[in-house]
Amino acid sequence: MERTTLDLWVGMFVVAGIGALVVLAMKVGNLSTYNVSESYQLQAYFSNIGGLKPKASIKSAGVLVGRVTEINLDTERYEAKVVMSIDRRYQFPKDTFANILTSGLLGEQYIGLAPGGDAEMLKGGEVIKKTQSAVVLEDLIGKFLYNKAEGSK
Repeated sequence: MERTTLDLWVGMFVVAGIGALVVLAMKVGNLSTYNVSESYQLQAYFSNIGGLKPKASIKSAGVLVGRVTEINLDTERYEAKVVMSIDRRYQFPKDTFANILTSGLLGEQYIGLAPGGDAEMLKGGEVIKKTQSAVVLEDLIGKFLYNKAEGSK
């Protein structure tokens, strides 16, 4: 009887440990649940999205306000079309800026929304017109080295 009770407790502990690992993996992988039904869609066009991926975070003032749902190439404009799902609790003015930012020096990329001062708010399906593309580290290093070479002549 005592051995059966011990086996039961060990089994429950193992199951709880596996559950904790699954929750941790979802948090680390940005796959935590995000309720899409209570959100609205916005679009933005970028000339370079860098390493932005679907399910990337959308933050405003450091607060998670949504997720990237879709990334496509618009063949008419030849720019990346990013579809974003924004939580209905957060409304943004029409002159909001959408910037592709990096958390840390080499961290994951996300979209940062900087609200403007317009009184009229963005509605579902509208396009954010003011965007800033991703800063590519290789391009910055190349420009720096090129300018150094030019300066030494």
